[in-house]
Amino acid sequence: MASTRTLGRSDLHITPLVLGGNVFGWTADQAASFRILDAFVAGGGNAVDTADGYSVWVPGHVGGESETIIGQWLRQRGRRNDVIIATKVGWEVNAQNKGLAKDYILRAVEGSLKRLQTDYIDLYQSHKDDPTVPVDETLEAYAQLVQQGKVRVIGASNFSAERLRESLEASTNHGFPRYETLQPLYNLYDREDFEKNLLPLVKEQNIGVIPYYGLAAGFLTGKYRSEADLQKSARGGGVGQKYLNDKGLRILSALDAVAARQQATPAQVALAWILAQPGLTAPIASATSADQVTELLKATELQLSPEDLTQLGEASA
Repeated sequence: MASTRTLGRSDLHITPLVLGGNVFGWTADQAASFRILDAFVAGGGNAVDTADGYSVWVPGHVGGESETIIGQWLRQRGRRNDVIIATKVGWEVNAQNKGLAKDYILRAVEGSLKRLQTDYIDLYQSHKDDPTVPVDETLEAYAQLVQQGKVRVIGASNFSAERLRESLEASTNHGFPRYETLQPLYNLYDREDFEKNLLPLVKEQNIGVIPYYGLAAGFLTGKYRSEADLQKSARGGGVGQKYLNDKGLRILSALDAVAARQQATPAQVALAWILAQPGLTAPIASATSADQVTELLKATELQLSPEDLTQLGEASA
């Protein structure tokens, strides 16, 4: 495993791949999730990302399913001190539980701590911006949680550059903890918004970037190449609508070429490309089997050549 990277200006050091917990309790049951987590830690990984809203989109689920499985694994394996746990608040779990108001954050964190069976969260993130709440109020809640030792570091996900800057200024002005990380949508296909609007700010402010959908919901693994392939998984329909087009196929073709030169898989190349971009800390990728975890971790050791990076950059521009 490649050496660790620091998240922003914090004292959190993570391996260059974050394991996505969105599949736990959804496409991976508890036994499979335990195998995935075991393989990730055995392979040198140390950061797991989840949220209180995972997986409310599944019929019959109420949210917290992923945190619950991670908590059971932490307890059974005794690995709490070996793993950086990142979770989130603010997604609409239900009509009463959503947003970034101070009283809600202070209530929601207790649920996450209980499900995760821990007394602290390493990285607590605003899952998405809540325009109805002043940034000061949200940060005041986090300041209280950091002071109480319940949260070590805070981060933001799905924020615009404008709201992220506003939050950073509020932290400076009021002495609140600042967002040390940003979790944006970013991969070879989805580049433009982040690179144009957010990258200059995160580089200027030294904010760690842990993008989600590093594999574009599985599209960049190469398993979806035709309409027929979309039946292969629960995520296929959404993948097809967004990525199965001329641009997507052009990117897959470039991934195939680089993967052949590197004797690697398209998924490994797609993640290694993110790791090679300036200002990017570590992509988040989820897996539904231990074998997939082992494959993904190899991406952290893959050194893409200038030729590789040019070919991928041109195909995805």
